[in-house]
Amino acid sequence: MPTTTAEKTATPNGGLSLADRSDIRLLIVDDESGFRDAARSYFSKLGYQVGTAEDGREALALLESQDFHVAVVDLHMPHVSGLDLLRQLHEQESSMQIIMLTGGGTIENAVDSMKNGAFDFLTKPAKLNELDMLIQKAFRARTLMKENQQLRAVIEKSKRPHAMVGNSAAMQQVRRLIEKTAQTDKPVLIEGESGTGKELVARAIHEQSALANRPLVVINCAALPEPLLESELFGHEKGAFTGAASAKPGLFEIADGGTLFIDEFGDLAGSLQAKLLRVLEDGSLRRVGSVKERHVKVRIIAATNRDLAKEVAEGRFREDLYYRINVLGIRLPPLRQREGDVELLIQHFLGSDWRISDDVKKVLTSYSWPGNVRQLQNALERAKILSEDDQILLENLPPEIISGSHQQAASVLVGSKVDLESLNRMHVEEVYKKFDRNKTRTAQALGIGRRSLYRLLEKFGIE
Repeated sequence: MPTTTAEKTATPNGGLSLADRSDIRLLIVDDESGFRDAARSYFSKLGYQVGTAEDGREALALLESQDFHVAVVDLHMPHVSGLDLLRQLHEQESSMQIIMLTGGGTIENAVDSMKNGAFDFLTKPAKLNELDMLIQKAFRARTLMKENQQLRAVIEKSKRPHAMVGNSAAMQQVRRLIEKTAQTDKPVLIEGESGTGKELVARAIHEQSALANRPLVVINCAALPEPLLESELFGHEKGAFTGAASAKPGLFEIADGGTLFIDEFGDLAGSLQAKLLRVLEDGSLRRVGSVKERHVKVRIIAATNRDLAKEVAEGRFREDLYYRINVLGIRLPPLRQREGDVELLIQHFLGSDWRISDDVKKVLTSYSWPGNVRQLQNALERAKILSEDDQILLENLPPEIISGSHQQAASVLVGSKVDLESLNRMHVEEVYKKFDRNKTRTAQALGIGRRSLYRLLEKFGIE
């Protein structure tokens, strides 16, 4: 399982192990070539990823294309001083921690640098082993700061209830897959019709994984236009587009060290598919409007109600991305294939304070639920609003459910060989006609989204 540096075990002297230091990207900025070269050699041998610059101007140019965790900066340098470099990075809202190096007679300037956001300072000549310990402390401080940002970003999501209800054989199989999938850090693809509970499965995987105490960030690709979706996923720099008044990290950066759940994954545009493939391959990304390459370690869980294998075969989805994301796959069964679960869901959504008659229960359990669990929940919420005396009556149910249930029951009684697919088509077509082919009202009545309705109309050949 992926492990963040903050979670790794410290060595007996309180420092990080050699393998841990390899996670730290360190920048040395000093105009004295002797110290710069010695520091590069020393810290490289310890395992750090080391970059160097001879002054603030060269450092700023380097930082346009590379991302560093900690910088060791000499206070007095030509062109751009260490203090000016510190101020510019602070204005850019950089998360990089800066340690200042100063001569013995300039302690006041070093204190000023602390007031301007430096992590700490050392006087020259600095002992490299002391500097090593200070770099580690700075990196841990950066990690804690990012964790706090992540927790603030996902705290509202964490409050949402996400119980999985159902004891059918199909759902027991799903739970077994969740348990096995949670034990790895590989990408997961969850497939299933709209309303089957794909986000609940993603949350269950995250909560049972080693990343449970790390952030789970959620995004729905179908809810955003392509340019905005790209900015949300990968972030953007100030001035990258009209309205980009300041730099903003993307959800990949917010989810760094945790899990990113990408819902409606099949709706990703081709250009975004390519960028996402790169993140999956090596964890690298660039914000919109930036040439700087950033690195993240994120577990990706994707969900779709599309048949991605078919999308790949027909050239609408990248084959390499499909195989990269589909390392572990979970297919959720529709509600009509979950024998006995409808009654359990009714009890779950209504609670113990509501009464429901046998005829209502019969209608609900005999209906095919093309909108799955979401449609059932919407129907019960509507029934509760229309009911009196905490009792659900037949008249409180949506009329299309009563009609659809009776049609299906009649088909069974007369020994019809009509299959569920045909019944679903009949039901969708009936509701569509009832609302005079108004797609918005039809989707609401079925308890599904407009996109899902479009796909059903196309699937069933309904004009």
